[in-house]
Amino acid sequence: MAKERLPMRKTKEILRLRWQQGLSVRDTSKSVGVSTGVIDKTVCRARSAGLTWEAIEGLEEDELEVRLYGTGPKKPGAARPMPDPLHMHKELRKQGVTLELLHLEYLEEHPDGYRYTAFCDVYRRWLALRPLSMRQVHKAGEKTFVDYSGKKPSIVDPQTGEVIEVELFVGALGASNYTFAEATRTQRTEDFLGSHVRMVEFFGGVTAVYVPDQLKSAVKEPSRYEPGITRGYADWARHYGTAIVPARPRKPKDKAKVEVAVQVAQRWILARLRHETFFSLTDLNARIRELLIELNERPMRGYGGATRRELFERLDQPALRALAETRFEVSDWSSARVSRDYHVQLEKHWYSVPYALVGERVEARLTTTTVELFFRGRRVAAHVRSREPYKHTTDPGHMPPKHRHAQDGVESVVAWAKSVGPMTATLVERILDANPYREQGWRSARGLQRIGEKHGPERTEAACAKALAFGARSYKPVERILRLGRETTPSDDTEPTDSGITHENVRGPDYYH
Repeated sequence: MAKERLPMRKTKEILRLRWQQGLSVRDTSKSVGVSTGVIDKTVCRARSAGLTWEAIEGLEEDELEVRLYGTGPKKPGAARPMPDPLHMHKELRKQGVTLELLHLEYLEEHPDGYRYTAFCDVYRRWLALRPLSMRQVHKAGEKTFVDYSGKKPSIVDPQTGEVIEVELFVGALGASNYTFAEATRTQRTEDFLGSHVRMVEFFGGVTAVYVPDQLKSAVKEPSRYEPGITRGYADWARHYGTAIVPARPRKPKDKAKVEVAVQVAQRWILARLRHETFFSLTDLNARIRELLIELNERPMRGYGGATRRELFERLDQPALRALAETRFEVSDWSSARVSRDYHVQLEKHWYSVPYALVGERVEARLTTTTVELFFRGRRVAAHVRSREPYKHTTDPGHMPPKHRHAQDGVESVVAWAKSVGPMTATLVERILDANPYREQGWRSARGLQRIGEKHGPERTEAACAKALAFGARSYKPVERILRLGRETTPSDDTEPTDSGITHENVRGPDYYH
C-alpha cells in the first residue's frame, strides 16, 4: 500500500502543535485542517522513526521527508477491550488530563486495545448521546477568543464631513474574561493581524490557543471539521509559539466567551461613544482604550464582585507564555503564476523571479516594505515593495543571458546620451519608456546612438531638441532631420513627426523616397 504523505509544511506543523504546543488531536486537526486519523498516523510515524521535536525543528523539509517516510509505523493491532467513557469523562475534568494521557494509561492496562482515534471516537459517541449541554471550563492561559462586533463605531472625514463606519475588534481571555478592544478600518488581513499583535502586547503574553470565527482573514477554507488557516495567520501563530483553532460555523457555544465580550464592549464602550465625534482612528482608539480600562475594572456578577483585571492577575497572567523577542511583521500571502517575461503581477506591479520558473506558480509574501517570492517553500526572490502601478521591478540576476546583454546595452546608451546633452538624454528616456519593458526599447535607443556618433554631438543634440518639440518617441525623426540638415532651420508644419510605432521591421515613409 502506498504511504500517505502530507505537504511537508503541514507535517511539521502537526508535530509542532502536538509535541511543542501540547494540543490535543482534535484541536490540532481543526488548526491544521486535516482529519484526526491523519494527525494520529503522522505522530505514530514520527515516533516510529525515533524523532523528537528538538530533532525535527532544525531539519530541512527534504531531510524531514527522508527521515519521516523512510520507515513506516507499525500496523496497529486489533482493538478489543472497550474503554470506559464515563471514567474518561470524569478524568478529563481534572487539571492537565487529556485524552492522550488517558489513552496511554488504557494501553498500559490493555496493550492490545483500541488505537488512539478509535479510543477517542468511543468517548465522542458516548458524549453525543448525552442530552445536556456542558458548561465549558477554561483553564488559565489556555485560550483567547477573538471576533468583530456587528455594531460598528464611526469616524468623520475632516475634509468632506463624511461619516465612515469602522470595525471593532474584540479579544477575551478564557479564564478571566480580561478584554481587549480596538477600532480598525477593515477586517482585512493586515488589520486583523495587526490587532492580534497589539492584543498580545496589551495582555503581556500569549495563550496556548486562539479561537477566531471563520472569517476570511482567519480561514481560507471554511469547514466544520477541517478549516484551512490563512498563511499569514499561521505565520503569526508560529512566530508567537501558539495555535489557531477556529470555532465551528454556526456554533456560537464554541466562542461564547467572545460573544459575551462583544456584547459587553457594545454596551460599555460603543454606547458611551454615541454622543462623541472623532476625526481620526487614532483619536477613536485613544478613547476606546480609556473606556477599556474602566470596563476591565468593573465588578462582574457571578464572580463574587471580582473584576476582570483581578481575575487576570490571579489566573491568566501567571500562565501566559512570554512574547516573542521580536514583534511580528504583518504580512499578506497570495499566489501568482510566472509569466513569459519571468515576472509576477502583485497589486498592479510586476516583480521578477529567476527565468527558469516561467510558467510555475509561486507564493508571494507582502509586507509594508518588502515582497518575497517562494517556490516549493524556498525563497527565490526578494524585492523592495513598490506602490507604482504598471511598473516593473527587475533583478538582473533573474534575467536570461540575452536579456542581461540588453540591460547592459540600455545602461550604455543612457550613459552616452547624458554625455551628448540633456535633449538627447530626454529623448532616450522617452524611447525606453515608450516600450512595455525598458529593455525592449534599447534597440531604438541604440539606433539613435549610431546616428549621433555619425553626425557629432552638437548636431545630434539640436536634432533631438527639434524632434522632442514634435513629440518624437523613436530615433527615426532624428535620423531624417540630420539627413536633411534641418536641425538648425526654423520649425514649420512640414517637420517630421513620430508615428509612435517603433520596430526594426517598420520601414517608415523615408523608405519610399
